[in-house]
Amino acid sequence: MKNRLIITSLCVIFATSFTNTKAQQMLKNSPIPVAKIIPKSLEKHNETRIDNYFWLNDRENPEVIDYLNKENTYYDAMTAHTKDFQKELFEEMKGRIKEDDQSVPYLYNGYYYITRFEKGQDYPIYSRKKGSLSANEEILFNCNDLAKGHSYFQLGGLSVSPDNKFASFGIDIVGRRIYTIQIKNLETGEILSDKIENATGNSVWANDNKTIFYTRQDKVTLRSDKVFKHKLATDAVDDVLVFNEKDDTFNVSVSKEKSRKYIVIGSGSTLTTEYRILNSDTPNGEFVVFQPRVRGLEYSISHFGDSFYILTNKDKATNFKLMKTPENATAKENWKDVIAHRKDVLLEDIEIFRNYLVVEERSNGLNHIRIMPWSGEGEYYLPFGSETYNAYTTTNVNFDTDILRYSYQSLATPSSVIDFNMKTKEKEIKKEQEVLGGKFDKNNYIEERVWATATDGTKVPISLVYRKGLKKDGKNPLLLYAYGSYGVTMDTYFSSTRLSILDRGFVFAIAHIRGGEDLGREWYEDGKLLKKKNTFTDFIDCSKFLIQEKYTSPNHLYAEGGSAGGLLMGAVVNMAPELYNGVIAQVPFVDVITTMLDDTIPLTTGEYDEWGNPNEKKSYDYMLSYSPYDNVKAQKYPNMFVSTGLHDSQVQYWEPAKWVAKLRTLKTNDTVLYLNTNMDAGHGGASGRFEALKELAKEYSFLLDLEGIKN
Repeated sequence: MKNRLIITSLCVIFATSFTNTKAQQMLKNSPIPVAKIIPKSLEKHNETRIDNYFWLNDRENPEVIDYLNKENTYYDAMTAHTKDFQKELFEEMKGRIKEDDQSVPYLYNGYYYITRFEKGQDYPIYSRKKGSLSANEEILFNCNDLAKGHSYFQLGGLSVSPDNKFASFGIDIVGRRIYTIQIKNLETGEILSDKIENATGNSVWANDNKTIFYTRQDKVTLRSDKVFKHKLATDAVDDVLVFNEKDDTFNVSVSKEKSRKYIVIGSGSTLTTEYRILNSDTPNGEFVVFQPRVRGLEYSISHFGDSFYILTNKDKATNFKLMKTPENATAKENWKDVIAHRKDVLLEDIEIFRNYLVVEERSNGLNHIRIMPWSGEGEYYLPFGSETYNAYTTTNVNFDTDILRYSYQSLATPSSVIDFNMKTKEKEIKKEQEVLGGKFDKNNYIEERVWATATDGTKVPISLVYRKGLKKDGKNPLLLYAYGSYGVTMDTYFSSTRLSILDRGFVFAIAHIRGGEDLGREWYEDGKLLKKKNTFTDFIDCSKFLIQEKYTSPNHLYAEGGSAGGLLMGAVVNMAPELYNGVIAQVPFVDVITTMLDDTIPLTTGEYDEWGNPNEKKSYDYMLSYSPYDNVKAQKYPNMFVSTGLHDSQVQYWEPAKWVAKLRTLKTNDTVLYLNTNMDAGHGGASGRFEALKELAKEYSFLLDLEGIKN
């Protein structure tokens, strides 16, 4: 996933059914917040922009916190009439979830690993069983205990040493994705004195069981830029720097090959990648560059036997191809084709087993799983019949097995985890997502894939789900979701919480717009940089199509997007506000020019290849022409709900705060505009599973209230 990836949750908006008299009384008790105006001149390319709300860019300023609190107070007061409904929705959604749930166990290095939840608990419990599922359970981490006393908690990067005696792990208690790495003795339960701060959270073990490699971040930009080596039971101040990525458009990562033979340092930007490898048995050795970076050359590596398999765009392979090279001759001149480039098929990923190569592909907007025996005989595809499904490989950590584990779901079909025997072609459903409450039947829902025609003639797919019996008379409320950036594919997925709006008459739709890779790499290339506006016009054209086909109408159409999808929301409300009754913008990236000109803000410089570099006049002018904050104007706007997190490390809270402040001064109608800031969380919102449900219940209740649906 790319940097400003979407974290899926719905936000909702104030009810137009709220009477004017009641609204006026609420406004009297809780006046609309007004941010003070302090003009600041921002100059670039001999042009001057005036930013009246630049002062909000200071989370340490008490006046900023006061303003955000006033916005929250206003939001709470104006939605007080929905509080009981919110509680009802929360209990309804919670009631569909199997609270004492657990993952499908997987076997790795002699242990079965399990993640489970207990009834009434917000956080997972990580455990394992030695050799057999009937063995005694060994609790590795109970996150419910670790989270006590913290308003936010996240455990990440759990990694067990090869001898199974130690586990390294990272903890974030702020939500800014800055982790502290610690090490636990799994035999005694002791947390060792090793403490590594300002880390990304991920770490990998060398085969000596005494050395871990991990990544650290720049303290200002939060760019992952350094890889360190840490020796067990030593002070982190003595850790050895093994790689420093000095190009500020690149981020680094560290991982271990499935074969366990190599530790790998990855260094990548939007368009270019580079890897370094080290034998896991020699942690004190030097990392060797696999293939030096060449701008525009993307590749990833997988080790098998005495070779590496390379997924790459080498030789203008836009949709990528698979190549192979000896492990002792890794430069690109040694790479040989295994699966050639195909113009109509995107090669997404591979999974290597001793007897099989498994390939994940995408064509015509749908993903496929291809089984290729190394013998070269009898390759085949797994059969999938739907047009709105999502299938992908999951946890396949064992190399010497004929069993492929994959997941399958659709908009109306709950997720299943399936073990597939690649030799016998038999499958075993290991787990089906349970939807409790006794009311769910997937046969009560219709799934469709339709195609809208964009302004330039391009066909854009839309996936829909709704209850049977729907009349296409233009009166149905419809929530249209999209993302459209970083090449992120918006696959269809099942959501038990979504049933709360589907069962109340909503249509849910995903617009597979350009900027993602839904229809291949060119689909992404046609929605970035100087073609970014295709993303926005595709969404607008999808909206018009759904109205034209009478799935909905402007009085009942709602749009939703988060992060870079929030940028999409900001653009479409400036360009076509008349199409939507309400718009949901989650942690929206809306102040494009100012953010991309500030290289101290996390993630900025690494994204020049996505948005453009505004230090260049051509890119500056194009970005300025669509930047939502810069293009707010005196016009009517839809009802809008905008959310953010004070500690967000990906889209800083001041972007939506400034945007809302400017909208308040310029919009010409009396639609509702809300800014709701989570003062304890970051980009992903609340950390507990039930706290997240409370946020969703708040949001759903507001959508339904707009439609006059009270229960």
